[in-house]
Order: sequence, then C-alpha cells, then structure tokens
Amino acid sequence: TAIRALLLCLCLGLRAAGQPFLRLRPSPSDNLPVKDIVEHPDPEYDPKEQDLDERTLRKKLGSHFDPGFMAVAVPAPANASGAAAGPVPGSVSAGRGRAALPAELRRLELGPPRGPRLRLGKKARRKVLQWLWAHTHCPVLYAWKDLGVRFWPRYIKEGNCLAEKSCSLPEGMFCKPVKSVTKTFLRWHCQGWSSQKYCTWIPVQYPLISECKCSC
Repeated sequence: TAIRALLLCLCLGLRAAGQPFLRLRPSPSDNLPVKDIVEHPDPEYDPKEQDLDERTLRKKLGSHFDPGFMAVAVPAPANASGAAAGPVPGSVSAGRGRAALPAELRRLELGPPRGPRLRLGKKARRKVLQWLWAHTHCPVLYAWKDLGVRFWPRYIKEGNCLAEKSCSLPEGMFCKPVKSVTKTFLRWHCQGWSSQKYCTWIPVQYPLISECKCSC
C-alpha cells in the first residue's frame, strides 16, 4: 500500500505592512506541486542590485545550492527523457513505458486470478509486460519554473505527475504524488512599514515531488 507522506508546502501571509512572507506547514502530498505565489506588486519589496551579488548569495546558501534543481540564470529546458540530476528519486520520462520494468512487474504471473497461468514465450511475455508498464507507470516529469526575483536562485526544476489519462486497467486511477524532497532557497523578506522596513535574505524550504504512483 502506498504511504501518504506529509509534505511541506509554501503559502503566503500578510503582516501589517502588507508584505508577503512565507510560512511552512504540513500539507498532504496531493497539494504538490506548489501553486504559483502571488507577490506584492510594489517593486519597493524587490531586492536591489547590490542585494543580488552572486558570490555573497552562494556563500549564504552554502551546501544547499543544488545545480541539478536550481539555476541563477535562465536554464535550458529540462531533459524530459533522461535521468534526474541530484538526489531526487523517481524516473524522468516524456511518457509512459520508457523506464526499466520494475522487479514486481517482471515477477507478475499472467492469467486470471483463479485460473491457470498464461503460458507465453519470453518475447511475447516481455511485450505484454512492457504494454502493461506503458499504461500504468507514473514518471515524474520535470520542467523549469521561474520563482521571481524575490527568490535566489530564481529558477527551480519542479516535478509533476502525469495526469492526462488513467494509469489503471480498467480505468479509474490516476498518477498522484506520494513522496517529496525539499530544496533550500533564499527568500527576500521585508518587514516593517515602508519608511522603516528591514529586508534581508532568509532560507526557506521548497518541496518537490520525487515520486508518483498510480492511486485512487
């Protein structure tokens, strides 16, 4: 049975000055990926050029900087058919059926539940299993997302579950997130009134889908 994990999710709040800030709370896994953040439109709450020194920010973020899942400049499109970079588990695929067959599927006995086992040659059996896997497995699909100037690094490679069609036979189940990992980013945070506000970079955790499974 799939274990539903509690995941961290970003949400916005308002202080007296009206400046958005992040607070973290547990949230069910099916709330991922994180919804687009609605920022305060006033550019006074944006970091200035002197606040965006890359060397200083890299030092502040330290070992949390993960080039496989974050980028300072506009990155090339995420490779949707290769292996995911970094420690995030889960396959990356442009569609179903391209990943290697899992062990439990290779051991599957073909045939009716209470009837005789279906006997097939190795080649035919492999084709049947590949067909089943092509229609039922749930890859993690990655794409780069722009978090805006108030995050550093600004770009994150975010995962999604393929949900365009059912992943079960008969139909009725869909790919849903079941696991996540978090990446640490810097968030430009201001507090106080506009004439006396104080702004600085603070570390925040951003959850990413790391595994999808076929689920009701």
